[in-house]
Amino acid sequence: MANALQQLIRDRLDRKGWSYGDVARRGGIPRSTVHHLATTDRVVRMPQSATLEGLSKGLELPLDTVRRAAAEACGIHVYGSPGDGDPEAATDPEVDLLIASVQKLSADDRRHVTALVESLLDRSAPRAPEK
Repeated sequence: MANALQQLIRDRLDRKGWSYGDVARRGGIPRSTVHHLATTDRVVRMPQSATLEGLSKGLELPLDTVRRAAAEACGIHVYGSPGDGDPEAATDPEVDLLIASVQKLSADDRRHVTALVESLLDRSAPRAPEK
C-alpha cells in the first residue's frame, strides 16, 4: 500500500500525464529525489524544506498539502487540518509537525520539552506592574 506522499505524487503524475523529470524540472529539484519520494514505501525522516518546496512547485500543489503528505509518510499524524471542521485548527506546518513529533519522544524527553515550553511561555507572558 502506498504511503500518503507516494499516493499524492502518483495521483498528480497520472492526472497531469507528467514524468518524474517533468516534476523535477518544474520544481528545480533532482529527478532522483522525485523518483525516490514516489517509490519509497517508508520515508524515514521528513524531507528538507527546500525539497518539499520544490516538490510543491513541481507538482503545482500547495506546500501545506505536500508537507502534510510527507509528514504522514514519516508516520507523523498532523493535527489541526483546516478541513477538520475546526475553525481554530492550526495551519502553521511547524506547529503541526511539533505537535505530531512529540508523540515520538520518550517520556523523559517529553518532560524536558514541557519544561522548555513552560519556561518560554513564562518568559513571554506580560509582567504585572510592580507596586
